[in-house]
Amino acid sequence: MIEALLARFPLSDGVANAARAAVARVDPNAHAAAQAAVRANVLGAFLDEGIAESDLAPAFGYGYDDTARSRYESLLARVFGVERVLARLSLVSGTHAIVTALDACLPYAGRLLCASGRPYDTLRNAIVDADRSLVARGIRYEEIPLAEDGAPDAEAIARACEAGVDVVFVQRSRGYAPRPSLSSEQCGVIAQIVHGIAPTAFVLVDNCYGELVEATEPTHHGVDAVMGSLIKNLGGGLAPGGAYVAGRADVVERVAARHYAPGLGSAVGPSFAYGRALVQGLFYAPLVVGEVLAGLDLAAALFVELGESVDPLPGSGRRDIVQAIRLGSSERLIAFARGLQRAAALNARFAPEPGPVPGYRDPVIMAGGAFVPGATIELSCDAPLRPPYEVYLQGGIGREHVLLGASFAAEALSKESL
Repeated sequence: MIEALLARFPLSDGVANAARAAVARVDPNAHAAAQAAVRANVLGAFLDEGIAESDLAPAFGYGYDDTARSRYESLLARVFGVERVLARLSLVSGTHAIVTALDACLPYAGRLLCASGRPYDTLRNAIVDADRSLVARGIRYEEIPLAEDGAPDAEAIARACEAGVDVVFVQRSRGYAPRPSLSSEQCGVIAQIVHGIAPTAFVLVDNCYGELVEATEPTHHGVDAVMGSLIKNLGGGLAPGGAYVAGRADVVERVAARHYAPGLGSAVGPSFAYGRALVQGLFYAPLVVGEVLAGLDLAAALFVELGESVDPLPGSGRRDIVQAIRLGSSERLIAFARGLQRAAALNARFAPEPGPVPGYRDPVIMAGGAFVPGATIELSCDAPLRPPYEVYLQGGIGREHVLLGASFAAEALSKESL
């Protein structure tokens, strides 16, 4: 693979040799067992659902009797092992779905506990800092940091629940924090603790970047609902937009009533002509996620060969499609992003610049050329310009594309250091 890339895209000897070493170092079957289980689960969901081509007809207007939407949500319910799913184009992002779910499940002046430390910037802004945040309307909010080993702090979570809690929120992926991502099983441990002490509390998990990575999802381990974006893992590179909430029927109906209107709930919301892309994207999603995981292992190995600090290490267990690489300075972050941009399918000739992004407290640099803007299942990276100056590499429809982008980024870093 690397020789074919080098024949078409010459690299400096240092980067080329590191890329060769990375390919030799990485086991291409490192994630085979989990991915086999994921593929079987998704394929089984399709065969059990029995969708007909006529089910994918477009629906417009209010969206009453939208068969494509109904079958898609039923498919997702089978994949997640849950009672109900709300998957809508009108939920425009993972953050939108998460905040809608939190707001729907919190009573007036209720208590919200984040059991995975400080959430990523845009979500914390919506919870705490924005003009019409949850805290601004009277919600009591508390964060419990992860333990020193990066696992949930079971004792601290239990103590907080003993004081009374309405919703416990868990962010599965690292976001923009130097912390490990959580496994589906760890999310389930949190749910077990919470439900044992506060049985009426809801445990809601931000599942962004984690779908279809492990053999099971957090909902298979007892959490009440998961939320995420349809243009990340589940979209398979084809979904045009949208987000989802999957879990207990009563939780999903609360969210639908909050998102649309009480009394209308999930009965409205057309999929327009995109039902086919959503369903087909889900069918392809396990293959795409498997390629991303293999590509990120190659990227991690490349940067280990070049002496950089990476998390997770190549070949270790992955819990999401994010690879953190610690670069140590804003200049190196910018160089990395500009190098990666040169490998983008679209806009490769552009040079990204850091700048303000709504909901973020620091300037952010992003690179990517996705066919669906913002679809981080496609090759991309982003980083806030703040210590410890980590860049977060994610996505990549094919492992070769991930390795090429990482090599271009490494080439840009080598020139930055001259």
